[in-house]
Amino acid sequence: MAKKHTRQDSKEELQRQSRKDILRARKEAEQTKQIRLAIGGVGALLVLILVIAIVNELIIAPNRSVAMVNGEDIPLRQWEDRVRYERAQRIVSLENQYEAFGGDVGIIQQFSAQTLQDLLNEEALAESVLNQMVDEWLIRQEAEARGITISEAEVDAEIGSFFNYFDGKSPTPLPDPTETVAPTPSLTPIPTAVITDVVPTNTPFPTPTLGPPASPAPTATPVSKESFDEQLGNVLTQFRDLGVKEETFREVVRMRLYLEKLADALAEENRLPTEALHASAFLLSFDTEADAQEALTMIQGGDFLTVWNTIRSAPPDPEAEFTSTASELLWQTQDAYAASLGEQAANVIFTLPPNVPSAIIEQQVDAETTRYHIVQVSGREVRDLPQAAIQNAKTQLVRSLVDAKAAASAEISELWRSRVPTQPVLDPKFLAQPTPAPSVPDAGTGADATPSSDGQ
Repeated sequence: MAKKHTRQDSKEELQRQSRKDILRARKEAEQTKQIRLAIGGVGALLVLILVIAIVNELIIAPNRSVAMVNGEDIPLRQWEDRVRYERAQRIVSLENQYEAFGGDVGIIQQFSAQTLQDLLNEEALAESVLNQMVDEWLIRQEAEARGITISEAEVDAEIGSFFNYFDGKSPTPLPDPTETVAPTPSLTPIPTAVITDVVPTNTPFPTPTLGPPASPAPTATPVSKESFDEQLGNVLTQFRDLGVKEETFREVVRMRLYLEKLADALAEENRLPTEALHASAFLLSFDTEADAQEALTMIQGGDFLTVWNTIRSAPPDPEAEFTSTASELLWQTQDAYAASLGEQAANVIFTLPPNVPSAIIEQQVDAETTRYHIVQVSGREVRDLPQAAIQNAKTQLVRSLVDAKAAASAEISELWRSRVPTQPVLDPKFLAQPTPAPSVPDAGTGADATPSSDGQ
């Protein structure tokens, strides 16, 4: 009987252990499940964070605004693309110079210091680009308000003109050259007998005769479509290699066309003149008031032309402390005279009767320098303005409009400061120390002319 009882106890013990194992296994399985769920949750959270970061970086942030112009955004993505374009343009220019100068970094550093500085000061360049884009947005808006649009065909044509490709047409003709005219014959030339007393015979007084016509500017030589496609392809390849999109390049061209068309529209609206009163004059200039007064006394005792011709013909004296000059100024506007001689001289030239010498005119060049002038007008007449002057006036009209609108219409965000592109990167070769020039041997001894460090 005792043996049978022992068997029963063993069986019950096995059953109890089996139930414990089952409970333990269930508990462990539940714990494992919870751990897996936790790990899965953390993993899903990390994936969600990564997705959000990617979406923000590629979709949300690039479409955020770095500036608002009349309620219209300048997207971050478009500004970043433009900064990369500006950097790439400068790098391409430097690479072309590197090839042209045979790899002489010293020359490039000397003549392209500002370009290098732009690339090294990323934030300053980026801010400058943003300000420029604000101006372009205003220009485009003002142009569109006047019904001006730019088609893709116009962009294509403008790009073609960069390479002298005109799609089989002739380039836009340049303005006809104007004749170079000496002062009108109101001045009486000095008689020969008088000239020989004061001037060497090989320096005659300039006579008021009609000069030769100006040489026409060179005409662009049109290129074939094949040549144009090749050149444009090379440029676009350079840009692509530097991370710049063709779309950005075309947008820059489009903005340039908006500027030109708006300038033309403003010139028409403001009836910008294409001609103005011009004057020609003979000019005497002096470094000291005493020299000017001496010349004026001579003029009052004789005539202006004799004194002018005497000073003009005198050989230069390199040891002279002060200089006196005589020059002839042909057909300039009052603004041009004001820029070179000062407002007072310009007013005199446009009010003084012809052939009458002026009094002494002071021009304050800077805080330490004063020049003294005596002028005699040889003629005044209305003439066509130079194309450069007309274009400058158009530019001023656009600048005035943009400045007036920008203060009230543009808001710039600080977002751009944390997103300044630094690509493409400037090649370190442009920052290398220039190779020093080779020392020149002494001609007498054949030794190196460069002194040694010990001075011997």
